[in-house]
Amino acid sequence: MIARTWHGRVPADKADAYYDYLQGTGFADYRNTLGNLGLLVMRRTEDNVTHYVLTTFWDSFEAIRRFAGDDYGRARYYPEDDRFLLEREPFVAHHEVLEAAAVAP
Repeated sequence: MIARTWHGRVPADKADAYYDYLQGTGFADYRNTLGNLGLLVMRRTEDNVTHYVLTTFWDSFEAIRRFAGDDYGRARYYPEDDRFLLEREPFVAHHEVLEAAAVAP
């Protein structure tokens, strides 16, 4: 399994609206891409900035290519992202997952 991690920053007063927006864009596309195994969404607010860290789980690099394209090391963005994001970080990180365990809420 491969974990793909992206980081983005939004103004804190837009944090909830951005989460709603993500549900209709990236999250929906992840779920509809063959080979996606799941999603972890984390956020923290420091001063007036909210940081989002999204980690998606994939069964192969081919599956990641289906979502992100051939240059899968680059972050994928949507046209309306600029309404929220303070900048577009150009790259994501990929890691081989050696072990994963479910966490009960």
